Amino acid sequence: MLELKHISKHFSGIDALSNVDFRLYAGEVHALMGQNGAGKSTLIKVLTGVHAPDEGGIYLDGKAIHPGSILDAQNLGISTVYQEVNLCPNLSVAENIFIGRYPQRFGTINWHRMECEARGVLKKLNVDINVTAQLSNFSLAIQQMVAIARALSISARVLILDEPTSSLDAAEVQLLFDVLRELRARGMAILFVTHFLEQTFAISDRITVMRNGLREGEYQRNALTRLQLVNKMVGATDDGGRTDTVEIASSIEKSRSTPLFLQASHIGKTGSIAPFNLTISSGELVGFCGLLGSGRTEAARLLFGADQSDSGTIHSHGKHCRFDTPRDAISQGIGFCSEDRAHEGAILSLSVRDNMMLALQARVGMFYQIRASEQRRVVLDMVQKLGIKTADIDTPMAFLSGGNQQKVLLARWLLMEPTVLILDEPTRGIDVHAKLEIMHTIVETARAGMGIVLISSELSEVLRWCDRLMVFRDRRICGTYQRGELNEANVLALIANQLDESTEVLC
Repeated sequence: MLELKHISKHFSGIDALSNVDFRLYAGEVHALMGQNGAGKSTLIKVLTGVHAPDEGGIYLDGKAIHPGSILDAQNLGISTVYQEVNLCPNLSVAENIFIGRYPQRFGTINWHRMECEARGVLKKLNVDINVTAQLSNFSLAIQQMVAIARALSISARVLILDEPTSSLDAAEVQLLFDVLRELRARGMAILFVTHFLEQTFAISDRITVMRNGLREGEYQRNALTRLQLVNKMVGATDDGGRTDTVEIASSIEKSRSTPLFLQASHIGKTGSIAPFNLTISSGELVGFCGLLGSGRTEAARLLFGADQSDSGTIHSHGKHCRFDTPRDAISQGIGFCSEDRAHEGAILSLSVRDNMMLALQARVGMFYQIRASEQRRVVLDMVQKLGIKTADIDTPMAFLSGGNQQKVLLARWLLMEPTVLILDEPTRGIDVHAKLEIMHTIVETARAGMGIVLISSELSEVLRWCDRLMVFRDRRICGTYQRGELNEANVLALIANQLDESTEVLC
């Protein structure tokens, strides 16, 4: 149904795509895999008219097409759902589904028809919500389902899903997969971009692997093992000819000096998170785990002053403090890297240099400009240290892959040299190798003496690397454990409130 031939695209001296071929058949789910910076997002943007290819052609049903915009692509039957939900939170659910193509009657919007059709398309996703309610009233997971419903309502022949499950829980992923299987059976061609290996093998028929702007290969799903797929993504041999960078970090001993940096006693917020206690010491890596909406992020926002607690006290370095704003927390040496990098982290129109220097410049004040030579020195040092792939430090953040954007935001806070750094889903939506690099930096930074709070939906990460684990359920902490006391089964049982005497807790 869809074919890309010899596609090349260049940005500021970087070959984002180089002579890439890609095929998508009707009635299949085709997974596109690769590290951040491999060229996946650029390929999608070329396909959907965001970027024009420098070389090569796009063919739909054998006929050359030249989409000049996302609207052109939609009119051709190519619809896309992006990783970052790009909806209008101030509009209703129904308005978001039909935005730009509202059904008309007598020259005005036919609200009744629009709401009925919105309910119908959401029903296909097994989502039963009030379509007249403002979208901002719903969780990020529901907003993602609305974005998918909007794509389905266009009656697309080609559906592109760019990390659609990154904000969905396990039940919602299964609902989405049920819908994808039904659409596949109807003959729709589905391009599925994900970093979740299990999901790739659960839903895809074929897999295309990209690396460094090149197509590494195209494979039937059953022709690859998970290890072989990872090796092809990172450029390693099947005999394991690559060093796992996180394993290096695991050999670093904890700092023997462990002064208490932060102590929260009975802090909480009504309707947000039940009162909890927390201490963070030098060189300690504390993990928060739980389901989406369990209270992990709400607790982090209280610690950073983004939300205000209505109970309890906070002591920083032994001194009583009150964090009414994030500025108060920053002044006490606390940093916070949000999970929502698109809206609460990266400023995509600014350069890598400006994004990285933002917090440091704010700290020194508007009347003292950090010299350009000093900016360049510290930014280049961080680019090298974190392995950030960018043509230049003055390249706009929008041109970087998601994983490299995440590294820039991490570098922003490392430049601040906080005593406590809160990282909310720092590896969400990025590839396997980039996760290893980021986790290596996190562990190494903690072992050098910084106190770190790691919020992650990936249990393997928090279980393996955190010194202490706090499990959240229903907006409260249901248990605190030292490393080695829990395994994945125990954590899941705690989250599900099913841990009893018959469930073994490792000691």
